[in-house]
Amino acid sequence: MGHQGDCFLVPGPVRMSEACLQAMATPAITARGTEFRDVMADLNSGLRTAFNLTPSSRERGTESWSGEDGYKVIAVSGSGTAAMEMVIANRFRPNDRVLVPTNGKFGERVADICKQYCQIKHIAYEWGRSFDLMELEEQLGRGTFEALLICHNETSSGITQDAAALAQMCQEYNVAFILDGITSVGGLPVHPALWNAEAVVMGAQKCTAGPSGIAAIAINEHFVERVHTIRQQGDSNPVYYLDLVSAIKKGDDDQTPWTPAINLAMGWAASLRELEDEGLENRWNRCAHLASGVRALFSDLGFMLLADGGQQSDTVTAIMYPEGIDDSWRNKLKRDYQTQVIGAQDHLKGKMFRIGSMGTTSVEEMIEGCKRMIDCFREMGHELPNVDVASYFA
Repeated sequence: MGHQGDCFLVPGPVRMSEACLQAMATPAITARGTEFRDVMADLNSGLRTAFNLTPSSRERGTESWSGEDGYKVIAVSGSGTAAMEMVIANRFRPNDRVLVPTNGKFGERVADICKQYCQIKHIAYEWGRSFDLMELEEQLGRGTFEALLICHNETSSGITQDAAALAQMCQEYNVAFILDGITSVGGLPVHPALWNAEAVVMGAQKCTAGPSGIAAIAINEHFVERVHTIRQQGDSNPVYYLDLVSAIKKGDDDQTPWTPAINLAMGWAASLRELEDEGLENRWNRCAHLASGVRALFSDLGFMLLADGGQQSDTVTAIMYPEGIDDSWRNKLKRDYQTQVIGAQDHLKGKMFRIGSMGTTSVEEMIEGCKRMIDCFREMGHELPNVDVASYFA
């Protein structure tokens, strides 16, 4: 029995499970009582699993946010962009220099946030092109940078950066390594401790299939030390709502400094339990299996993929439209075929579409969605060879 109903194949926000939706329908509770601290302990433990950190207890009052690896997790009532701003605003002083290489829109957003809080050298590569590691090593070798920040998985262009190689460089040149892992944590192999990443950010609505509007950061001991030192020296950036020092003070008690996104936290905790049930590596493997099928299928059909080979993302595939096709295809696909993919951004608008393979998307849904995409292209007059779609996902 194949997939019935609509196919929702966008790279986030992804479809939420019944358990997640039910958890969010819980009646109001206070943010300061034991009930919500129970929710936070549950959420923190699930976040540690998703971040690929050592496990912690789900019991409140047991420092659920920390583990043996020296990392702490902090839930942020805001989108992934808020969490990224929290990391940058607290970790750097106005005169600190940071290096930000980019090859897509979300890396450029990291660069834009850095411009508000510190001095930045932004190396903008073409969207979908790999970073020039030799150029980055030469830059880091100058000894003038406090940190290297990257968007680990660039959904705008469907490319994943070589984080392991960049992490090695950062260790060699004693530079902090910070990752926007908003569309990689929970869907791609991310190794904060192995990479000695000072901070990693994730958003709930992507690979962990939680609700939009809540995010989390994982920070190590060195990050926390630097934040406290900068604050004591009195030359920190102005922060209030996104003050990490306030968040750290409340963390041991399974609390947040301000009223948290209570129902979103409940929904996310339920989604993270489902991730735990599936197994983190099993989810990585399922996402990789789906993406590899999509890449092979559309390549065989004659489509061009935007991202460089060997670094194509396993949570989103960016596919160029063939001659004579534009976003009217995507609108028709949604209207007539009950199937949603997402378009491109900025200069690639109308030239490309993107298929998500993150969250809890099943093989059956992906097969059905791809069949409908092919039918829709044919209906719009684009000739395609006959293929056995299911065989690409066997």
